[in-house]
Amino acid sequence: MVIRRAVERDAGRLTRLVRSSKAYEGCYSSMVEGYRVGPDYIEAHRVFVAVEEIPGGEGGGERVVGFYALLVEAAELDLMFVSDQVQGYGIGRRLVEHMRGEARSAGIERVRVVSHPPAEGFYRSVGARPVGTVPANPPAVMWDRPEFVFLVSDIGEVGGGG
Repeated sequence: MVIRRAVERDAGRLTRLVRSSKAYEGCYSSMVEGYRVGPDYIEAHRVFVAVEEIPGGEGGGERVVGFYALLVEAAELDLMFVSDQVQGYGIGRRLVEHMRGEARSAGIERVRVVSHPPAEGFYRSVGARPVGTVPANPPAVMWDRPEFVFLVSDIGEVGGGG
């Protein structure tokens, strides 16, 4: 697996990954319905994609298995998704480690994460520290969400399963 900067041609694959996530089924489906990761978003932010090479494959010979978006000005992990088919293989953990390196290189000390409720355990397992709860904001978001922070300099604290 390789983590590389996302490019314009990745936009459709990232959008499909978001919209097909099983973490957003049922009561959470409204959050990703119609959601789009566009080329403009990829250009404006530090978006990185985890890809696996597909020998002889079409479409660049790679399969997208996850991605994240780091907002530098806001020092926030805005998006992070790992394909349902490869969860539990450490890809999320590698993306978090990569994100922390990117934040460090940008001079960021703390990265905020407003977590999707089902992802709370994952963020705790990779060293994010709980700092509060972001209240629901109907009609956009109908539920409270846990808020975390990654202390970028604490690279030795990534633990647990992801």
